[in-house]
Amino acid sequence: MSISQALLDQFNGQINRELYSSYLYLSMAAYFEANNLRGFANWMKIQGDEERDHAMRFYEFVNNRGGHVTLDKIDKPPASWDSTLAVFEATHKHEQAISAAINSMVDIAIGQKDYASQSFLMTFVDEQVEEEAQVAEIVNRLKLIGTSTGTLFWLDKEMGKRTASA
Repeated sequence: MSISQALLDQFNGQINRELYSSYLYLSMAAYFEANNLRGFANWMKIQGDEERDHAMRFYEFVNNRGGHVTLDKIDKPPASWDSTLAVFEATHKHEQAISAAINSMVDIAIGQKDYASQSFLMTFVDEQVEEEAQVAEIVNRLKLIGTSTGTLFWLDKEMGKRTASA
């Protein structure tokens, strides 16, 4: 069974959203690099790599279902933020928007009784729960830190310990 045009359009849109996410997180990494917060930059680079991997998973799924991948332009992301907290608040808001887009695709797949798409998308539903929780934790830590530069540098060092997932 091939993928419906309605779902194909959504999947192609999701490829674009995932590539934009990768681009956004790379821009955030560059912001952190410019502000000598290399641990946060490391965290964002890894996050960006994960988002590109997500795009490729959607790409492969579309191809495996007999659909045609259609790439669109990737919007220019912001290049600066007011603070480290502002970066992670923007990240959390962005991840919530990604979750909403994936949930919308699940709704369409359920309505069409497209079980293959449902199964594929559920891995992303689960992953988004983890992503939102992880970023929310960082936001909460940054709020607790407030204006403590020493604690910010400690957290930066902790963020630098993140490694790419297998």
